[in-house]
Amino acid sequence: MDKRISEGSNRVVLLLFLGVALYASYILVKPFLQPIVLAILIGMLAYPAHTRLEGLLRGRQSLAALLSCLLLYLCFVIPLTLLLVAVLRQGLRYSVIVSEWATLENVQAMLATPWVQDAREWLVDVLPEGVLEADRIRSQAVTIAGDMGRRFAGVSSSMVGSVTSFFFNFVLMLFVLFFVLRDHDRLLAFLRRALPLSRSQEDVLFEEVREVSKSALLGSLLTAITQGVVGAIALWIVGIPAIFWGTVMAFTSLIPFVGTALVWVPAAIYLALTGQYGLALFMVGWGAVVVGSIDNFLRPLFMQGSSMNTVVVFFSLIGGLHVFGLMGLVYGPLIFSIALVLFRMYESEFAHFLDSQDQN
Repeated sequence: MDKRISEGSNRVVLLLFLGVALYASYILVKPFLQPIVLAILIGMLAYPAHTRLEGLLRGRQSLAALLSCLLLYLCFVIPLTLLLVAVLRQGLRYSVIVSEWATLENVQAMLATPWVQDAREWLVDVLPEGVLEADRIRSQAVTIAGDMGRRFAGVSSSMVGSVTSFFFNFVLMLFVLFFVLRDHDRLLAFLRRALPLSRSQEDVLFEEVREVSKSALLGSLLTAITQGVVGAIALWIVGIPAIFWGTVMAFTSLIPFVGTALVWVPAAIYLALTGQYGLALFMVGWGAVVVGSIDNFLRPLFMQGSSMNTVVVFFSLIGGLHVFGLMGLVYGPLIFSIALVLFRMYESEFAHFLDSQDQN
């Protein structure tokens, strides 16, 4: 009896120290948690392709992992750098275009449009006095254009810290990804050994994490890229800087409720204000039907592999964005999916008890 008590006490002390050590380890890696988690998730998704590369290299695990990381670097950093340069150039050009347009004659011509006059008569009682005067609108447009130009011209110096931080995190992610790919089997065996679950439960849990990771990462990323590209085509057709605003549209597509409408609605209004009504209608139709249908089609298509319904997916996305920022688009669905899997395991393990409780 005393021996059992002693063994129980030893285990409690061991678990206590283990908990303290794990918490201390978490504090140490907390500043680098995002690149570590991202490396693990990307490693899970890239592992099938990595195994084929490893087979071509006749089982050279380290070389295969190194080449996989190098391919990811080349496929991500170089296009991103080229896109950033193009966005900055078009941003500067757009600020110049706005500044050149903002003459008193152009503003007065815009205000003379019949439907603008009707809107102005309605808004004059709502907005402060003088806001809708031609001189005021012209000066505001010149100020905005000047601010945009200064921001884009000075973006190199202001972004040094952000770019340095981004590349540090990216290199750290590649470093972790190398070991995740190379030591995948050993890491998986360690996790299976450490988790107090049956093999079937572990299989269900790992498969759900893999499916949701694929859905969240690929679903959000590919949907955003597709909407940005398709939106940029329409912007190019109507004569608005396509690379700059297409990139903005790709980022706004990640915002629930409004999404890409934050770009194409103002673009349509601008076209209407400048008298290009046909192009304005085209922009509205393209944005609402074509760009909007991409989000309604692609995102559910990628999320269909997970076991979450639409309501759960919705709250996991907006909750993740609110708590974690952009990475919440991955963390939110992942947390919800793990919670749902664990709840199903609880239902299975305690089925007899739950059934007996329902009968009483």
